[in-house]
Amino acid sequence: MQQNKRTCLYPRHEAMGALISPFGGFDMPIQYTDIISEHQAVRQACGMFDVSHMGEFRVTGKDATAFVNHIFTNDMTQAADGQILYGMMLNPSGGVVDDLLVYRYNPEHYLLVVNASNIDKDWEWVTGNSGKFDVDIQNLSDETGELAIQGPEAEKAMVDVLGIPCADLTFYTFGEYTFNGAPVLVSRTGYTGEDGFEIYASHEITVQIWDTLLKNKAALPCGLGCRDTLRFEVGLPLYGDELSDDITPLEAGLGIFVKFDKPEFIGREALLRQKEEGLKRRIVGLELLDRNIARHGYEVLSPEGEVIGHITTGYRGISTDRSIAMALIDARYAAKDTEVKVRIRRKEIPARVVAKKFYKKSYKK
Repeated sequence: MQQNKRTCLYPRHEAMGALISPFGGFDMPIQYTDIISEHQAVRQACGMFDVSHMGEFRVTGKDATAFVNHIFTNDMTQAADGQILYGMMLNPSGGVVDDLLVYRYNPEHYLLVVNASNIDKDWEWVTGNSGKFDVDIQNLSDETGELAIQGPEAEKAMVDVLGIPCADLTFYTFGEYTFNGAPVLVSRTGYTGEDGFEIYASHEITVQIWDTLLKNKAALPCGLGCRDTLRFEVGLPLYGDELSDDITPLEAGLGIFVKFDKPEFIGREALLRQKEEGLKRRIVGLELLDRNIARHGYEVLSPEGEVIGHITTGYRGISTDRSIAMALIDARYAAKDTEVKVRIRRKEIPARVVAKKFYKKSYKK
């Protein structure tokens, strides 16, 4: 049996007594104290996450823009240098290979940041579709550390404690800086619904940044448990739950990140057909009308008791104190305020369709 990988910060997590669990092929911290405290630290102050398990691919060459546009649903020709776009790589049937961020340095230089659980699959997909393009593709995943610094006090931690002058970065832009004389890439991005930054650096520098923030009590260490509750509350998808090889961006409600006016990209024809024929399924938000919690995989039923879909993510909302969920259901039941039921063990719990954004985002635009 293959052993899980460990990030450069694993010894720190172990020393702090973090609850460690497998995630995406890595042994990762799920929590240090408890999920609620860590969640609230990000909403109210500042939290830091080890996200060094994420994957990073560098694409360079004279066909870099054309190649990235071929495998990506968003349109990099519309991005400025120093800008980041979110989107998806699709298979020919329109299902999602992965969702990712693409950083544009210039028309011949891009960085693709992919999900940890999909690194190997994505690497095969990216390199396997590069044949007709004049590009060089490098997998930087094993040599790159990444930290997410998130919350209303994130800018203060970055500027005052780390001495990285990134206050001028706007939402979804990035810049190159130094920390202790070494290069770091910093973007104003995150996966929590709060203002924040993501820092890419060598393993050695990643550890130094973690230690500096911890020593100065500038950010509370947070695990992947609250990363999931935070992203869920603001309606952000998780690959494997709200997106997958057989869930399209249109079904997930992410059509804004699919640019049909581009001449071509893998999966475009399949999505156009789906758009023309009308969606059969949709990802929706649900509010349960009691305190039961709907977990991933639980069945969603019509008022008459017919199975119409399943829960993709569900929690008792930490910031909202409501029993809420996202679900993939028959599109006939997707209109807001539609009454449905969720089967929890042997009980059928009444629920209604609501907006997927259960909590308001607080980005610095």
